[in-house]
Amino acid sequence: MSPEANILQRARSRDAALPYAGAVTPQEAYELLQADTRVRLIDVRTNAERDWVGRVAIADTQHGAVQWSTYPGGVPNPDFMAQLNAVAGKDEVLLFLCRSGVRSRHAAKLATEHGYQHCFDILQGFEGDKDGAGHRKTVGGWCHAGLPWLGA
Repeated sequence: MSPEANILQRARSRDAALPYAGAVTPQEAYELLQADTRVRLIDVRTNAERDWVGRVAIADTQHGAVQWSTYPGGVPNPDFMAQLNAVAGKDEVLLFLCRSGVRSRHAAKLATEHGYQHCFDILQGFEGDKDGAGHRKTVGGWCHAGLPWLGA
């Protein structure tokens, strides 16, 4: 079995009760993106978060940005599925990313409900949870894992 297949198998087995394919760690997500061009990262953070906080540094061909909610106000994006359809195929492996792993779970669930078969949540998100001082990027997530990202 290939290393990519092993990662996806682990991701599927982390929690059998998930309403989508599974969950990957940030490091596993990066390894999948490096190994397979049919894997796409879908960043569901707001445009403001990507502009002000930072974004993953991966090939544009493997990256899609579809806001789960909009800024300001946090209103759910009524065009989420139409925008996802424009950037991702239903047969691709989709890795959903948000700030800390909450919106990405909702996005993976909704995409699965609309026929996307290989939806995975990226655990801990881009910034991870807050530390004891209320700061992010120090406890978990894409940035804390030392994976490539571009600051604002």
